[in-house]
Amino acid sequence: MMSGHGIAEMEQARFTRQIKLVGKDGQRKLQEATVMIAGIGGLGGTAAIYLAAAGIGRLILAHEGEIALPDLNRQILMDSSRVGEQRMETAIGQLQRLNPDVCIEGYPLRIAYETARPWVESADIVIDARYDFPERYVLNSLCVDCRKPMVESAMYGFELSLTTVVPGETPCLTCIYPHQSSEWEPLGFPVLGATSGMAGCLAAMEAIKYITGIGEPFLGVMYRMNTLNLQSYSFGLQRDPNCSCCGTL
Repeated sequence: MMSGHGIAEMEQARFTRQIKLVGKDGQRKLQEATVMIAGIGGLGGTAAIYLAAAGIGRLILAHEGEIALPDLNRQILMDSSRVGEQRMETAIGQLQRLNPDVCIEGYPLRIAYETARPWVESADIVIDARYDFPERYVLNSLCVDCRKPMVESAMYGFELSLTTVVPGETPCLTCIYPHQSSEWEPLGFPVLGATSGMAGCLAAMEAIKYITGIGEPFLGVMYRMNTLNLQSYSFGLQRDPNCSCCGTL
């Protein structure tokens, strides 16, 4: 546990300029918060960087596998010199170099209900940055069952989308997308790093807003942007009272 003197020193140095925006109380909320990020690729890795930079106290990261060359057009937590090595070790090292005071738990695993439940239970908010719908639905079920808010951020091609799910208050992922497209190819969709990075920044901002209480998170609203022309729009979402996931809340 960090002493009050230590927090004060950090506020005066590392976080001086953002305290002008979130206030000292907001900064303490960030330092006391735990964020789980499911997926640390182009989207989730960017979110992790900016949350660590903002002074989140604890990050729980989950992403399986090794660094591959096609990852490097977007996964800015990775390292060209470590292709073929486990991505989680590299990601943790990069984040700790940025902010050595953040506590990081890293799990080189996919999202499975029983395995991931303790991670979700211990988080204040979850960011869903997984690349496939089956894992997104599992994470959605976990967040609903554990009553944890979840930032649902995604991108495809040049378009990105964002909403925040609060179980019992807003539509969950199953309400929004009750049926998975049979044409979805999780490892073959087109992706540009700048687009996934923009989506990751928005996800980090959404988590910061929720934790500190500043601004208005996208609750019950879906935000979409076309990054080619920067045209954006948002539309309201409705809960499905018969939803198989959250309908009984």
